[in-house]
Amino acid sequence: MAGKGTPATALLTKQEVAHVLHAYEHDPRADSFGLEAVEALGLEPARVFKTLVAEVDGKLAVGVVPVTGQLDLKALAAAAGGKKARMADPTAAQRATGYVLGGISPLGHRSRLPVVIDESASAFPTVYCSAGRRGLEVELAPADLVRLTGAVLAGIAA
Repeated sequence: MAGKGTPATALLTKQEVAHVLHAYEHDPRADSFGLEAVEALGLEPARVFKTLVAEVDGKLAVGVVPVTGQLDLKALAAAAGGKKARMADPTAAQRATGYVLGGISPLGHRSRLPVVIDESASAFPTVYCSAGRRGLEVELAPADLVRLTGAVLAGIAA
């Protein structure tokens, strides 16, 4: 892998989790980081997940949904045991996770955040998500992603 690792890749290595890194040249003009990964790597869109940080009842939480969908904030709030959710302030999201927007991984956050992964992930042998920087995806088994993030699976994609 070119460049230095990320907290996400360090966690995967430390936990000895089977994974494959997929790097591509990030285009700074890309509108959607997730769809850029789909196109650059020739992936099935339903298997590529984006990581979104929201605020549930005033506390940060993470929703992981397919790049082709949107995050259902009501469903995320319910899955995280809260009442109300809204998208988090980008600066707060970057500070809590330690990653830049477009490169936020569900793995290796600076602060321990509750994670909810859309249940559609469990339909695939492997899924893709950010490995912690723009232009770097990690492919791993959904069960490993759930285990390492302490996530719950729920229908949170709209």
